[in-house]
Amino acid sequence: MLIRTSIPTLPVAEHRLPPKLEGLYRLAYNMYWSWHPEVRQLFVRIDRETWADFRSPVAVLRHQRDWTSLLNEPDFMVQYETVLHDFDRYMANGHEHWFARVHGDELEGPVAYFCAEYGLQEALPIYSGGLGVLAGDHCKTASDMALPFVAVGLFYRRGYFRQSIDADGHQNHNYFNLDPARLPLMRAVDASGEPTMVSVELPGRTVHAAVWLVQVGRVPLLLLDTDVPENDESDRPISHILYVRGREMRLHQELILGVGGVRALRKLGVTPSVWHLNEGHSAFMLAEQARELVAEGATFDEAFDRVRQKAVFTIHTPVPAGNERFSADLVRELTAPEATAAGMDQERILAMGLGVDGDTGQFDMTAFALRNTILANGVSQLHGQVANDTWTPITDHPIYGITNGVHAPSWVGRHVRAVLSELGGDLDHMETETEKDRFWERLDQVQDKQLWQAHLHQKDALRKFATIRLRRQFARHGESPDVLAEMGDILDPNVLTIGFARRMATYKRAALLFSDVERITRLITDAERPVQFVFAGKAHPADRPGQGVIQTIFEHSRSEALRGRIFFLEDYDMRVGRYLVQGVDVWLNNPRRPLEASGTSGQKAAMNGVINVSILDGWWDEGYNGDNGWAIGGRDPNPDEGAQDWSDAQDLYRLLEEEIVPLWYERDSDGVPVGWLERMRRASGTSLWEFSTTRMLEEYVERMYLPAANGEGA
Repeated sequence: MLIRTSIPTLPVAEHRLPPKLEGLYRLAYNMYWSWHPEVRQLFVRIDRETWADFRSPVAVLRHQRDWTSLLNEPDFMVQYETVLHDFDRYMANGHEHWFARVHGDELEGPVAYFCAEYGLQEALPIYSGGLGVLAGDHCKTASDMALPFVAVGLFYRRGYFRQSIDADGHQNHNYFNLDPARLPLMRAVDASGEPTMVSVELPGRTVHAAVWLVQVGRVPLLLLDTDVPENDESDRPISHILYVRGREMRLHQELILGVGGVRALRKLGVTPSVWHLNEGHSAFMLAEQARELVAEGATFDEAFDRVRQKAVFTIHTPVPAGNERFSADLVRELTAPEATAAGMDQERILAMGLGVDGDTGQFDMTAFALRNTILANGVSQLHGQVANDTWTPITDHPIYGITNGVHAPSWVGRHVRAVLSELGGDLDHMETETEKDRFWERLDQVQDKQLWQAHLHQKDALRKFATIRLRRQFARHGESPDVLAEMGDILDPNVLTIGFARRMATYKRAALLFSDVERITRLITDAERPVQFVFAGKAHPADRPGQGVIQTIFEHSRSEALRGRIFFLEDYDMRVGRYLVQGVDVWLNNPRRPLEASGTSGQKAAMNGVINVSILDGWWDEGYNGDNGWAIGGRDPNPDEGAQDWSDAQDLYRLLEEEIVPLWYERDSDGVPVGWLERMRRASGTSLWEFSTTRMLEEYVERMYLPAANGEGA
């Protein structure tokens, strides 16, 4: 496939493997392993301790030195050859999958997908939350469906911060240094075999960026890195930290992403058919393409019109802070060298970034992207409506709703996946299921005990993981050995367990549960029907109110009344997220409607049979059908936020007291909650397809990518 073969990579020479095991290189340097557990199991078998420390096959290869014992172990060699055969077949047989079968060669070149963050797996921590995980799932699904696709981002050598919570509940921000040698990263090379480097002119100097390649199945992900010797010491940190606090540094990052990303594709000989901006962070890629056309002789208007025809845009949040804005003077200063050299009218470019409020002192990246793309979408049906209402004054085309989904193979737990397999369900090839009997519609055939045992296995895995994490956390706080010994009994599997995990922004109202402490205490500590809650999530280092929410929850978790029933797991990442969405009984979500654009964590939980109780916002506004979970409140928000918070809290308490807790504790003679299992079946059955990235990507292809590629946009 063009997009794969057009980006050659340097050979990996530092790890010497026996010839019979050289296929481990291909397995280690392709993120295919991140959603295929059989590959991970192979590397765990090679070196369990190194895997536990780094969770990266590349680290295992670098550490392992004696291969003789494995070569002489028949079971290992059979496992290795089977896994390698399956991988090679996956990489070679793109013609069998959805895009090739349904759309053939309708795209002359790939879709170029730009995003500020990518969540592929916790070993590569260049993501903060939902946007990045969605981008990672998008790439994995594009690979599974054999869609011609290339992704572009930044390589953050210090990643997003690691979170620790001190004994007073304060969030601490800890940064680290990623070692490329231990990660599935390769330097992209050009046609002559030289490592690819791009440059961007900034005031008084040129900033260079190396181009790394992360292979995600069939999809190449290019990451730009300014930490190179060719740069001044003051420029090397530009790409170090994801969502850095400083506004000027952030604008530098977005110029490198947008301008440098286009130049990286050009240097590698990639000619996209469509350009997809996932959020406004990469909007300068539109200006860079226009600059190229002006340099070739096009007028300003002709250039931007041609760029617009091939570009599509996804908005991810209605929250103002999520729609990037910069001082117009700062944009004018930093873009001057490139604009002046090309003879571009800088003031007209700045005018394209005028927001809906008409503030000429601000450059709005979302506004700029909307004016210069042919199609745009929000990430749920409700968000599409909200986005239309918000942005209609500055765009001449509607903003569609294409509801986010999740990559089921990455998020459905092993035991639930085994149950689905017995129904004939293959999460790795869901695009073929729409053409035959859909396995997710046959969950009623699964015996109650079988489904319940699968859930309990995943719940026990969460218990073990949380126990280790919390014991380390409280040992650091100075808790006594007696207290630490008691922690082996936390997260009792016989107690209803409710999870809440997401970014700790204030509009998500993570502490809503504690609106009436006496009432929730009575509920949680009931002797016959107790409840336990597990919270996790990070607040941005600049978000002091969000950090205050974390402290509030933590203080409740250590209070005399709620201790042992409320837990806060620090350092929320993809690994913590997997355990939670697979292992709790209920997934709680209570944002202020309509500020939750999508909320994909609830989709991940539902696929595992975890039941949602949520505000009717984001995906749940369309996903809730009355028997697959519970809805908190209604669809008409109160403009008085305090009154709305109190009303929603009362409805949450009512649901817990009158419906959720009684149903979970209602058991048959075998101790199985039959009524609960019916809701679990509905939760899973109504989400596995409808809220999968497979369904989502089919919509993107047919409603966005192909129309833009064929000149059929709005």
